[in-house]
Amino acid sequence: MSIETTVFEPDRYFRTPAAQAHLLTEAMASGDAGHIAEAVGIVARQHGITDLAKQTGLNRQGLYAAFSQDGNPTLSTVLKVLEALNLVLTVQVREAA
Repeated sequence: MSIETTVFEPDRYFRTPAAQAHLLTEAMASGDAGHIAEAVGIVARQHGITDLAKQTGLNRQGLYAAFSQDGNPTLSTVLKVLEALNLVLTVQVREAA
């Protein structure tokens, strides 16, 4: 007997601002650049890549590429996208282990 699987579509599960904030917080905590880029991409797609491209002055294809698992967006790109998404990047002191 074979098991039927379906593709996981994260965009379907992170639709509210609270869920998106949680996703981004967890991604940032991971320290994995690919995971962070992908998480920002998930949130960006929820807001519409075409609209985001217009707001940031960046092209759609570049946004899709930058915010994929293998993407490597520049800090400038990340800041433009976060601003357009009405999000703020903050830094805090890591608690000692």
